[in-house]
Amino acid sequence: QVQLVESGGGLVQAGGSLRLSCAASGRTFSSYVLGWFRQAPGKEREFVAAISRNGIIIYYGDSVKGRFTISRDNAKNTVYLQMNSLKAEDTAVYYCAADGSVRGSRSYRSQSEYAYWGQGTQVTVSS
Repeated sequence: QVQLVESGGGLVQAGGSLRLSCAASGRTFSSYVLGWFRQAPGKEREFVAAISRNGIIIYYGDSVKGRFTISRDNAKNTVYLQMNSLKAEDTAVYYCAADGSVRGSRSYRSQSEYAYWGQGTQVTVSS
């Protein structure tokens, strides 16, 4: 079992930056694949970014590629999402997710691949 707590959300103007953090407790942090997803009002939850256990494999959703950066600090049990050049359409609740299972193949992008979720943090970008 792992508990995830996001922080760092808030209100920012378009073009600005925010850094989200997700602190994990429980089992060994380095054994988890980590992801960020977001859900805007009236929309389905969508994939934002994911990072492998050792940080070598990283994926981004098309809408954030080149603007967002995911990273992890296994010593601090924390995963980060640096968000730059924010747009109004980035407004959403952002969720951290983790999965410790061993899979023969993993897309990193599917919500069903993540067993643990945080409570979410609101990001609002004003235009």
